[in-house]
Amino acid sequence: MKNIAALQAAVTADEFDREPTYAELCAIGREMPVIMARVELLDAQIVTLDRTPTELDQQRIRRARRKVLAARRKLANQAAATVTGGAA
Repeated sequence: MKNIAALQAAVTADEFDREPTYAELCAIGREMPVIMARVELLDAQIVTLDRTPTELDQQRIRRARRKVLAARRKLANQAAATVTGGAA
């Protein structure tokens, strides 16, 4: 009988099969306001999928879009400040 175990690849942790690093967790933490704002926008849009949006629904969607843009702007400004080494 032939042993085939030696012919298979070793079972080790793959690059994609690991926990996030501290730097990755910090990046997620910095992006969390954008993520939460996008979730809020998605929630507002989902509510209107099966009906005609009311004025209140439209206001909620507009508010959520503005919140996403504000969060993205703040994140971009923080990244720019980090690259330039501080406030201008």
